[in-house]
Parts: sequence; structure tokens; C-alpha cells
Amino acid sequence: MAELENSHVIPKVITFLSSLLQRVAETNDMNMGFEPERISVFHGLTRPTISIQSYLERIFKYANCSPSCFVVSYVYLDRFVHRHPSLPINSFNIHRLLITSIMVAAKFMDDMYYNNAYYAKVGGISTPEMNFLEVDFLFGLSFHLNVTPTTFNTYCNYLQREMLLESSLNNIGRSLKLHCSFSEDDSTPQTQQLAV
Repeated sequence: MAELENSHVIPKVITFLSSLLQRVAETNDMNMGFEPERISVFHGLTRPTISIQSYLERIFKYANCSPSCFVVSYVYLDRFVHRHPSLPINSFNIHRLLITSIMVAAKFMDDMYYNNAYYAKVGGISTPEMNFLEVDFLFGLSFHLNVTPTTFNTYCNYLQREMLLESSLNNIGRSLKLHCSFSEDDSTPQTQQLAV
């Protein structure tokens, strides 16, 4: 991960994460009519026009958070979805979930970070909305923000395996149906349907 240190190079974790989240959002978009789901504060009225990849690259460029924050953000998103199965990730909520989870990860992980108004500007939302999303997200996680090194490495490895598998099966049109989630002791994988 030496190339992650160069701020001019987009970290591979952003490509891996955006690809995975794009597949999850598309799969959940297709299932919206079949499974009951709640509308949350993270849902927009319309799908944002910016792609998940471009949005993550924008956050990386302007928020100056460490690449590790993107992995921790992924852990937080997974925890959030498992605590709230009626709020699956889709095209209407992924952007707000991303800016919020990355901001929370930066505040928890990095020595230096920006205020909520700055993240709101980067994310294309208002400061009051950013504040509200942060509070809702933290309560949605029950303030469970610590990520052990074991969990961090497990999620990094999962992202890398997913990308290797996707590239080898790209022509087959594989869709994401399952994801391996990890219990609180970080040792027992549990299969969860349509999670991040």
C-alpha cells in the first residue's frame, strides 16, 4: 500500500470500495419493489448525478483524510446496515452515507480533520444536514466506532478479494448477493444478504 501515501494518486481502496458499493446499490435498487424498506434521513429525493467513484475521489481530493479512513468508513457502513436491515444501501442514500461515514472515520482515526461545514461543502449538502446526518449515523452505530487491526485487515482483504474475483468474472456478469460480515470478536464470519 505504499502507493496510497502519494496524495496525487487515487488509492486503490477507492476503486475497490466504489466498485463494491456500486454493485450493492444496483442490486438493492432492483430489489426495492420486493422487500419492505424504510426511508431515512440519508435518502435523497433523486439519485445524485455524480458516480460513487467520482464522489469518493472528490472526498479524497478535498477532505485530505488518510486512505485508512475509507476502509474504516466501509466497516462503519457494514455495521450500520447490519443494525438497520430495513435501510439497505441504494442509489438514493449511498452518497450521504459515504460522506457521513468518511467524516466520522476521519474524526475518529486522523490527527487532523476539517469541521462539519467543510465536509458538507465537499459532500454537496448543507451544514445543518451534515450535522443531523452525523448524529443519526452515530446513534445508528450505537457509537461503536473502534475498529481493531484484525477487523481492519479483514475488510482490506475482503475488498481485494472482491476486486480480484470481479476482474476474473467480469464477462460473466456476476452480481453481488452476499457479503461476509464479521462478529464483534472479529473471528467468526457470518453471511448476511445484501449488506455492504
